[in-house]
Amino acid sequence: MSTFFTHLEKILSTVNDLVWGPPLLILLVGTGIYLTLRLGLLQILKLPKAFSLIFVHDEEHHGDISSFAALATALAATVGTGNIVGVATAIQAGGPGALFWMWVAAFFGMATKYAEGLLAIKYRTKDDNGEISGGPMYYILNGMGQKWRPLAIFFALAGVLVAWLGIGTFSQVNSITGSLKSSFGFAPQIVSVIIAIIVAFIIFGGIQSISKVAEKVVPFMAGLYILAAVLVILLNSNQILPTVALVLESAFTKSAAIGGFLGASVQKAMQMGIARGVFSNESGLGSAPIAAAAAKTNEPVEQGLISMTGTFIDTIIICTLTGLTILITGVWTSDSLKGADVTQAAFSGTFGAIGSFALTISLVLFAFTTILGWSYYGERCFEFLFGTKHIRIYRLIFILMVALGGFLSLHIVWTIADIVNGLMAIPNLIALLALSPIVIKETKMYFEKI
Repeated sequence: MSTFFTHLEKILSTVNDLVWGPPLLILLVGTGIYLTLRLGLLQILKLPKAFSLIFVHDEEHHGDISSFAALATALAATVGTGNIVGVATAIQAGGPGALFWMWVAAFFGMATKYAEGLLAIKYRTKDDNGEISGGPMYYILNGMGQKWRPLAIFFALAGVLVAWLGIGTFSQVNSITGSLKSSFGFAPQIVSVIIAIIVAFIIFGGIQSISKVAEKVVPFMAGLYILAAVLVILLNSNQILPTVALVLESAFTKSAAIGGFLGASVQKAMQMGIARGVFSNESGLGSAPIAAAAAKTNEPVEQGLISMTGTFIDTIIICTLTGLTILITGVWTSDSLKGADVTQAAFSGTFGAIGSFALTISLVLFAFTTILGWSYYGERCFEFLFGTKHIRIYRLIFILMVALGGFLSLHIVWTIADIVNGLMAIPNLIALLALSPIVIKETKMYFEKI
């Protein structure tokens, strides 16, 4: 049996490398570059307007939640362990230059996220319960036509599997239980059951309940983490300019071996930076437009602009602060620290036990809100496939998977999750490119009107 699982793991790892290989990364970034050029650098020129729209209340328009709540729900799902663990692993594998390539992925990803948010509003619909349903499966179906239904089904199936098996459950619960065990000695099994009970109370209230929690928790958790990271950087302010110079130099030249770091090529820095950047902000994966569709607005362009700020906050702000914190303190060169431990060392080295505690709380909140965000994404995908009558079944399975998170540590499950997560992007990117003339037309009409 162990031989079978070993072979299965090798096969899945090979498939995962193919799915997340250069073709998908080129397609993800290429779509962003194409949309950036066609939209005239909209992510720079219209960013101030995008931020000004976040807090505009549009109670008279269609939708289930405010635009801010929709953004908070999307951020709840994207701002997660990738911002803490993903950045650390990218820098340790690809060197300081990986941070620069994360910025590149985020810059072009903002144009992609804008298109996703715009299309989410334009092609959304209502389910049998009168709740808003939207996202890639609907803009594929309603924008590209019924003949593309298999592509929409493909996306929805991948979305449900990601919610049940990976980003939405096991990996997040594992991060929470692991962090609480190392910091406070809490038993993972008990913690995962408690998390499942709390999640059950929230998700059975639907998007209204999830967004209310996200509206309150996301600004707090992001603020706490940003404050702690900024303090670490300011306390090492004499290293800021040399660190930025190191990032830019390493992005285009081979990184030298330092301490436990063995050095990295430009290709490795580019690969790790782009892959982790996309994985963190989810631009192009098609998840965020599911939340964006529920926003109370009748103007697709405005929701597109608001959605765009999510990538800016996630990667340009939070991932950058994590990266600078790791680099400026020098912990990235350690050969004994991996993942979250690297970031934790940067905080505890500056603040002692308080820094370690702050990071633990941040990690727990980041992972918990990701569970909530992905519960909604998976539910909308499930509803597209099977209708509203069986939503309760989806929620029960989701809660069960959360509870199991503290009992499982299967590498195979995470590999499957990575595969289906990558598979979500393919139908979404096809739709974004096919519907790009609509995105460009809507954008032009909106800005001419105002």
